[in-house]
Amino acid sequence: MNNMSNDLTYNQRGVSATKEDVYTAIKNLNKGLFPNAFCKILPDLFGKDNEYCNIVHADGSGTKSALAYLYWKETNDISVWRGVAQDAIVMNTDDLLCVGAINDFVFCSIINRNKGLIPAEVLSEIINGTQQFFNLMHTLGVSIHYGGGETADLGDLIRTVTVDSTISCRLKQSDVITANIQAGDVIVGFSSYGQATYEHVYNSGIGSNGLTAARHDVLSNHYAKSQPETYDPGIAEQLIYSGKLNVTDNFEDAPLNVGQLLLSPTRTYLPVMHKIIPAYRNQIHAIIHCSGGGQKKVLHYLDKSIRIVKNNLLTVPHVFKMIQEQSNTTWEEMYQVFNMGHRLEIYTNPETAKGLISMANSFNIEAKVIGYVEPADTPALTLDTSYGLFHFNK
Repeated sequence: MNNMSNDLTYNQRGVSATKEDVYTAIKNLNKGLFPNAFCKILPDLFGKDNEYCNIVHADGSGTKSALAYLYWKETNDISVWRGVAQDAIVMNTDDLLCVGAINDFVFCSIINRNKGLIPAEVLSEIINGTQQFFNLMHTLGVSIHYGGGETADLGDLIRTVTVDSTISCRLKQSDVITANIQAGDVIVGFSSYGQATYEHVYNSGIGSNGLTAARHDVLSNHYAKSQPETYDPGIAEQLIYSGKLNVTDNFEDAPLNVGQLLLSPTRTYLPVMHKIIPAYRNQIHAIIHCSGGGQKKVLHYLDKSIRIVKNNLLTVPHVFKMIQEQSNTTWEEMYQVFNMGHRLEIYTNPETAKGLISMANSFNIEAKVIGYVEPADTPALTLDTSYGLFHFNK
């Protein structure tokens, strides 16, 4: 077994949980109108209205597309590409909702493929899956407009396919939510797993983070031989598909097979936040999307001497137990890489928390108070989990 907590091992796979290089590269850039907002917010460059602002955001499905390729080749289930399309959308929209943007988005897709391996029918699944997701959101009151995009054949650069996107929107500055976490706040966590009313199957909760490590640590080495196009040949041989499981295997009593657990489409919280934000905008002190950086993500938005204590976390779902068991990763590292059961958290007062939980439950999304905020000498985070007590400083 490989231990993903070894920084050298993790870096040898060409990935970083902390994105230290990215944060170093952008540290001197202008941080926009609201420096402590979850996303960069620009003046209203399009409408020239001082009451409004613009937001342009870019993200994608990450290496989940490589896993989708492997699963498709092994099972002939081409529908997995629709989930990857959803991943590329939701990793954008659910960052934007953290600043209060919940409607009227313009979406642009960026698909780069190796044409020799990714045929027209896969492109069709991705593009139609994108529109299918937009249609679903429309029925729930959320408007996302398809603005086209770029589909490029880049066989010299792309081993299989990458699925990325940009999303933009225009928002009243008075509606912007910034990160203003305060001592006395409680934290409401919204589960990343289960089956929301707007999801047609069970969602494992995996999201679109940590998939390079997850797929290599979980899946059997025979995929290195059968699907060599799904990994970087520069990776050390012992780190390539070093797990024991096949994509069609079952894990414990999980309702999905191994491949489906890892490929479960990233849940969007947009339908829930479309109801919550208008009702409670003024009572919300921060919304954090626990994506890259896992349960440590919030540390980037601490600007006060306070301690965040998460001591009542949701149950860790099957997919993360499977990854930990196969990889022998420390639980401390797991909480820094993956969402571990909740991918969205809201900082607010105890009374408002009750309303947030009730609204989430109406969508069949489990939510509860997972922690609190207290005064401290320096910005800090404590995770009091079933698997240990972990302390982090900013």
